[in-house]
Amino acid sequence: LSDDPTPKTQLVFKLASLDNSSNIVYLARPGQYAGGNGNKCSPEYWSGKRFSEEVISSSVKAIDILKEKSGAKKVALIGYSGGAAVAVLIAARRSDVESIRTICGNLAASEVNKYHNVDQLDGSIDPISAASGVASIPQRHFVGEKDKIVPPFIAKIFVRAEGDKDYSTISVVKGATHHS
Repeated sequence: LSDDPTPKTQLVFKLASLDNSSNIVYLARPGQYAGGNGNKCSPEYWSGKRFSEEVISSSVKAIDILKEKSGAKKVALIGYSGGAAVAVLIAARRSDVESIRTICGNLAASEVNKYHNVDQLDGSIDPISAASGVASIPQRHFVGEKDKIVPPFIAKIFVRAEGDKDYSTISVVKGATHHS
C-alpha cells in the first residue's frame, strides 16, 4: 500500500475550482491530504475499508457541519472513482440530496474487483447495495470511453440495478481515460 493515498493528479479539485457555484466543498477521503502534519490514518481506510461504515458515517457528519455553516438547504454530491461510491452511499442516508454526479465511478465495487481479479474489499459497503435507495435522486454518471480502471460497464450495472434499463443517466466521454 502507498504511504500516502493523496491523488497524484488533481482532476476533481481542478474541476471543482472551475465551478462558479456559491458553495463548493471538496471533501477528501480518509488519509488524503494529510501532508506532514503528523495526522496518521490507518491504511485500512484507503484499502479494504475505503467504503466502510466509519468512512460513510464520518462523511455524513462532515456534510452536516458544512451544511449548517453555509446555511445550505440541499446538497449536490459529485464523486470521482472511489469518491463516487462514497457519494452514493452518503446519498442513500440523506433526504437533502438534490443530485448525484459521478465521474469514472466505482459504483459496483465487487464487479470492479472481479474485473481486476483482486480480493474483495473486506470491511466496505458495496455501493451497488444502495442503488435502489438512490434511484429517485436525479443522477448523471460520466464514464471514460477508454477507462481501464473503472470501465464503463460498471456504471451500466449500477444504473440497471436502479431501474434505468436504457442507461439514460450515463454519459460516455469519448477518448477519456480514468485520469483524463
